[in-house]
Amino acid sequence: MTLLNKILRSTLFKVSSLNSISVVLKIGIGIVTSKIIAIFIGPSGMALVGNMRNFVSLAENISTLGFQNGIIRFIASHKKDSAATAAFISTIFFLLLVVALLLSVLLFFGAEYWTTYLFGVKSMYGNAIKVFAFTLPWHTLSVFLLAVLNGLGNYQRVIYTNIIGNLLGLGVTVLLVTQMYTLGAMLSLVITPALLFGVTFFYLNKELALFSHIKFKLFDWSLLSHLYSFTVMALFTAIVTPLVLLVLRYYIIDSQGLTQAGFWEAISRISTYYFMFLSTLLTVYFLPKLSMATSDSETKAIFYNYFKSVFPLFIGVLVVIFFLRSFIVQVLFTEEFLPVNDLFFWQIIGDIFKAASIILGYEFFAKKLTKAYLVTETLSFVSLLSLSFLLVPQFQTEGVVMAHAFTYMFYFALLAFYFRKKLY
Repeated sequence: MTLLNKILRSTLFKVSSLNSISVVLKIGIGIVTSKIIAIFIGPSGMALVGNMRNFVSLAENISTLGFQNGIIRFIASHKKDSAATAAFISTIFFLLLVVALLLSVLLFFGAEYWTTYLFGVKSMYGNAIKVFAFTLPWHTLSVFLLAVLNGLGNYQRVIYTNIIGNLLGLGVTVLLVTQMYTLGAMLSLVITPALLFGVTFFYLNKELALFSHIKFKLFDWSLLSHLYSFTVMALFTAIVTPLVLLVLRYYIIDSQGLTQAGFWEAISRISTYYFMFLSTLLTVYFLPKLSMATSDSETKAIFYNYFKSVFPLFIGVLVVIFFLRSFIVQVLFTEEFLPVNDLFFWQIIGDIFKAASIILGYEFFAKKLTKAYLVTETLSFVSLLSLSFLLVPQFQTEGVVMAHAFTYMFYFALLAFYFRKKLY
C-alpha cells in the first residue's frame, strides 16, 4: 500500500492521469472527425487533405522558428529571474510576430502557386491558403504562449488548453466538412489552431502579468543565442519531415493511385491518435526533467522511469489496437477503408521502436547536441525514402509502412549506441 500511495501522489501519476483524460477526449474527437471526413470526402479526399496538412505543418513550424523546446528550457531554468524572463518573452514575441506576418504575405499573394504545387491544378482550394494567411500569426503566437506556460511548469493549464482546443476543433471540423466537404476539411486545419490563441492567453495571463513582460524596449538579440541549437534542430525536422511526407504521398499517388494514398493517410491518422498521449507527456513532463538533469546518472534515472512506467503501457495499447484493427477502421472510417487493415502490422512495429527512440531523441534537445541530432535525423530520413522507393514497387502501399518499421529499428539502434553511457 505504501508503494501504491507513493505512486498515486507522484507528479508523474497526476500529470499522466490528467493528460490521459485530455488524450482520451482528443481521440474521441478524432474518431468523430475522422468518421465525418471519411463519409463526406472518402480516401481520395483524405489524401488531398493530407497534402494540405503537411503544408500547414511546414508553414507553422517555420513561423515559430523551431523555438518551442528552447522556450520551454529557458523559461524552466530562469523562471525565478523576472527580468531575464521578461526580456526573453519580449524578444521572442516580437521576432515571431514579424516572421509570421512575412509568411502570411507570401501565403496570400502566392496562393495560386501553392495550390498548384499541392494539388496539381488551379482550384477553389486556394481559398484555404488565403484563409491560412490570416490565421497563421494567431496560431504562431498561441504556440509561443503555450511554450511559455509549459516552461513555467504548470502542466495542468497546458493540458486544459489542449482540451479546450480539441473541443473547438471538433465544432469547427463538423461544421465545415459537412457544409464544404474537402475544402471544409482544409479550412478546419487552418482555422482551429488560431482559435487557441485566446485560450492560451487567458491561462498564461493567470500565471504571470503578460503585458508587463512584453515591451519592445526589452528586445535583446543576444538572448537568441540560447535558442540557436534548438532552432537548428527543430527547423531541420520541421521543414524536412513534411517535405518527406509530401514526396512519399506524391510517389504513392503516381505509382498506386490517389485512393491508396488515402489509405496511407488513414493509417497515419490512427498512429497520430495513439501517439498523442506519449508526445504530450514527453513534452510537458520528461523534456523539462531532462533539461534540468546535470549528470548521466540523473538522465539515466529519467530514461528508466520512462521505460519502466510509460513504455510498457504504450506497447500494451498497441497490441490491443492490432487485434481490434478491423473494428477500429470501421469505427473511424467506412468499409471503403478496410484495406487499411493490411497496413497495421508494420505500422505498429515501427511505432513501438519510434516510442523507444523518442525519449532518447529528446536528450538531443535537452542537452543541445545539435550535430549528433542532424546526423541521426538525416540518416533516418534517407533510410525512410530509400526503403520506400525500394519496397513500394514490390509490396505496394504496404511497402511504405514496412520502410517506416525498418527505419525506426535502425534509428533506435543508432540512438541506443550513441547514448549508451546514459543507458547502461
